[in-house]
Amino acid sequence: MKAIAVIDKANAIGRGGKLLFRLPGDMAHFRAETLGKTIIMGRKTLESMPGGKPLKGRTTLVLSGSLDGAFRAADELLAAAPADAIVCGGGEVYRALLPYCDELILTEVDAYAEEPDTFFPPFREEFRLTGEEGPFRDGDAPYWFRRYERIRDEI
Repeated sequence: MKAIAVIDKANAIGRGGKLLFRLPGDMAHFRAETLGKTIIMGRKTLESMPGGKPLKGRTTLVLSGSLDGAFRAADELLAAAPADAIVCGGGEVYRALLPYCDELILTEVDAYAEEPDTFFPPFREEFRLTGEEGPFRDGDAPYWFRRYERIRDEI
């Protein structure tokens, strides 16, 4: 499984249920990475999508204790999700599923967002950088597309 997110220098990902940065280049990158795939998100992330509906061209699985039709527990969801599913947020879902992710696809913005309230979990001790594109600039701060792979014990 993979996770995809936009993070700032403090691993912040959101404020008030919204993304911290509006980056057209990242939106295109997200589409390219997720189109035709199964994506996993929480109720609040689903509600933040256009019209509060799943994105077209993707199979959406929702992890939520309060939404009808959603998976109530991570183990239920993991049993139903394909191995190449991509976790798309929010913070609680990232925390619950990061231990099951082998790859991270992160857009890292070289800035600190104002008053964030949602964060991507700490990951740098468990993952190593395997690829980088950028810098790109759609606004005030440069950003990079970075890929990380889970560090495995070498035998």
